[in-house]
Amino acid sequence: MSCEFLDRIVTVEQMRAIEGRLFDAGMPVAALMEKVAGRIATWLVAQFPLQHYPRIAVVAGLGHNGGDALVVARELAAQGYRVQVCSPAERLKPLTADHLRFVEYLGIPVVKAIAGLAPYDVLIDGLFGFGLERSVEGAMADAVAAINAAECPVVSIDLPSGLHTDTGQALGIAVQATHTLCLGLWKRAFCQEEALAYLGQPHLIDFDIPPTAIAAVLAALPTIRRATLPAIRQRLPLPRQVNTHKYRVGHLLVVAGSQPYAGAALLAALGARASGVGMLTLAVPESLRLMIVAQIPEALVLGCPETEAGAIAHLPDTLDMSRYSAIACGPGLSRHAGGAVQAVLQSPTPLLLDADGLNLLADLGTIETLKQRQAPTVLTPHRGEFKRLFPEQLENSEDGGAAAQQAAAQSGAVVLLKGACTAIAHPNGTLWYVPESTPALARGGSGDVLTGLIGGLLAQAMASDTNDALDSALDAALVGAWWHGQGARAAARDRTELGVDGTQLVQYLNPVLAQVLA
Repeated sequence: MSCEFLDRIVTVEQMRAIEGRLFDAGMPVAALMEKVAGRIATWLVAQFPLQHYPRIAVVAGLGHNGGDALVVARELAAQGYRVQVCSPAERLKPLTADHLRFVEYLGIPVVKAIAGLAPYDVLIDGLFGFGLERSVEGAMADAVAAINAAECPVVSIDLPSGLHTDTGQALGIAVQATHTLCLGLWKRAFCQEEALAYLGQPHLIDFDIPPTAIAAVLAALPTIRRATLPAIRQRLPLPRQVNTHKYRVGHLLVVAGSQPYAGAALLAALGARASGVGMLTLAVPESLRLMIVAQIPEALVLGCPETEAGAIAHLPDTLDMSRYSAIACGPGLSRHAGGAVQAVLQSPTPLLLDADGLNLLADLGTIETLKQRQAPTVLTPHRGEFKRLFPEQLENSEDGGAAAQQAAAQSGAVVLLKGACTAIAHPNGTLWYVPESTPALARGGSGDVLTGLIGGLLAQAMASDTNDALDSALDAALVGAWWHGQGARAAARDRTELGVDGTQLVQYLNPVLAQVLA
C-alpha cells in the first residue's frame, strides 16, 4: 500500500466499501483471506518464535475473521507449531466451514469449547472481526470470558472480539488482548479511549490494498489520520538552515503564572525551551519575575502588575504583542487574569490558549469571536475544560475526535482535545489522533509543559512563514502532542509511571527526539 494511506483511519462502512471495490474488481474473497492470513502468520512467527512458544491455540468464529484464523492455524502448523483449534459456533459461513474441514483433514485437533483445549503458550482470537454490532451473548460470551482468563499472550485478529469498530465500546463483553493486528487500514476503534483496555499493543498488518481503491472511497471526505513517525518527521522544524539565527526561528511570548500557581509558568517555560524556539519572553506577575529569571536565565522576563490575589492584573502598556511570532497563554493564570486573556485575544498574533486561558475564554463567552481573529488560534483543553467551552459537543458524542471536529468548525480554531488518545482537529474537518500516550501523564504540570512545547513549535512555524497559517498551527499541535507523549513514555520506562513529574518530563524531551530521529 502507498505510504500516504498507511496512517489513514476508517469507519466500518468505509472499510466495507474499500473491500467491496477489491471484490468487484475481481479479487476472490478466498485469495484475499489467504494473503491476509499469510501476513498474520509471518508476524506471529517473528513475535513468538517456535523454540519459545511451540503451542498455539486458535479460536475461530463463524465469519471471515474465523476463516482468517483457520488459515493462520494451518500455516503455523506447517511451520512446526503444535496447533489446536476451538470452533464454538454452531453454523459457519461457507468459506470458513471449508477451512475448518481442511484443518480437520490435516489432523489439527478441533474442540467446541476453550475448556477442551490442551495447554498452550499463545492464544489467537479470531471470533469476530470488524463490523460487529450486536451484543456478544451465549456461547460466544462464554468463549470471550475464557479467552480473558488465559494466562498467556492473546493476539486478536483485526479487533478484539466484542469491540464496536467505530466507537471502541465493548458490546456486552470483549476480549482483552495483549496484541491486536489491525488489518489493512486503522479502524476508528484504535483511537477511542474506551478501547484502550482491550487493544493491548496495536500493530497494522498491511496487505497491499491498491491506493486507487482507498482514494475512491476516502478522497471526498475529511482526512482522518493516526500520528506516525514519518508524518512527524515531515513537520519537525528540522533540519535548520545552516545560516539561521535566533530571530529566524521564532520568538514566543508566554503569559502565565500567579502566586498560587507559580510553578505552572516555570514548567511552560521549560517546555518552550525544549522546543528549540529562538527567543523566549515570559509575562508573569511581578512577584514571580526573579524566580523565573533564576531558573530560565536565557529568557526575557516581564513583571506585570498584580491583583490582590497575586494574578496578572493587566499586561504592561508597553508590551507590543505584534512583535512576537506566537503567544502561549494560560498555565497558572488563575481566574483573576481576565484582562490579560482579553488582551491576547485582541492581538494580531498566533495564539495558544490552555488551562485558565480556556476557563477565562469560557467565562467571557467569546468562542464565536475566535473566527474574527487575524491570526490562528490553538485551543488545548482537557475534557473538563472542553465541556465548559463546548458543552453540547461531548454530550452528542463520546468520540473525542468527532467532538474536536465539531468544536474546531464552530470556533475556527485548531482544537487539541487532550486525553489518552489525543485528538487534534482543523476547522476544515481534518483530524489527527495521537494514541501513543501513557498514564504517567495523569499528573499536574504535564499540561503546562505541553503548552510551552507547542507554543515554541508554533512560534517556529510562524517564523518560517512557508505554509497556510492554520495548517502550520495544526502541525505544531500535532508534533507537540506526539513529542510530549514520546517523552513521557521514555521517562516512564526509566522511572515507572509514578515517577514522571513535570521537570522529569522536560528532561526527556530532547533525548527521546534525538533517539527517535536516529
